[in-house]
Amino acid sequence: MFTGLISDVGLLLSVEKRGDLRRLKLASRYPADSLSLGASVAHNGVCMTLVGFGPWAKQDGAEGDGYVSWHEVDAAAETLAVTTAGQWAAGDRINLERALKIGDELGGHLVSGHVDGVARLVERRDFDGMAHFDIEAPRQFAKFIAEKGSVALDGTSLTVNKVAGNRFTILLIPHTLDVTIWGGRKAGDAINLEVDTMARYAARLVEAAAE
Repeated sequence: MFTGLISDVGLLLSVEKRGDLRRLKLASRYPADSLSLGASVAHNGVCMTLVGFGPWAKQDGAEGDGYVSWHEVDAAAETLAVTTAGQWAAGDRINLERALKIGDELGGHLVSGHVDGVARLVERRDFDGMAHFDIEAPRQFAKFIAEKGSVALDGTSLTVNKVAGNRFTILLIPHTLDVTIWGGRKAGDAINLEVDTMARYAARLVEAAAE
C-alpha cells in the first residue's frame, strides 16, 4: 500500500524489451543500502517490484541531479496494456513512492498502486504559482469520482474540486508542482488513474442494494 505522497522523482535510464516484458532501469535518490530485492515501489502510481538495484554510476545527461542509486523493475503485459508504462521512454521523469510501513504517517489516502485506467489531461490553467487541471476519466470509472473525494493521478494523492460528467478538476499547489512531475504536465498528456478504494466499495454497496 502507498499514501499518494511522492517521495522522489526518478529518471528512466533505459527500457529493454524482454518478450512480453519490459525491463525498466531508473536512477533515484533512495540510498542503495535502503533498497531490497522484491520491494514494492510505485512508479507514476504503478506498483512495481524491484528486481535489481545498486549504487549510482554517472550516466550521460544526468550529472548533478543528486541521484545515489539505480533500480530495475519489470513491466508485465497487463501493466503495459492498462497504464501509461507502455509509453515511457529513456529520459522520462517518473514519480516514485516507496511502500507504506506500519506506523508511518498517512498524509494522503490509501493507494494500492493498482492503476484502474488511463485518464487524459484536458486543460491546464496556471495562476499565482498554482495550477488547475481538468481531467477526463474513462467513462466506466467516472462514478467513483466525487467532489471533495480523493483520487490518485500518476501516483499523487489529490482532492477532487469539481465534477462534471466524466471530467473533474484538481488544484495543485506550488510545492506539489515543484517536487513531482506535475510541473511539466500539459494538455493532452495521458495520466494513470486509480480511484479511491472506499468510493469503489460504496458504489458497489449501492448497486447491491438496488439489486
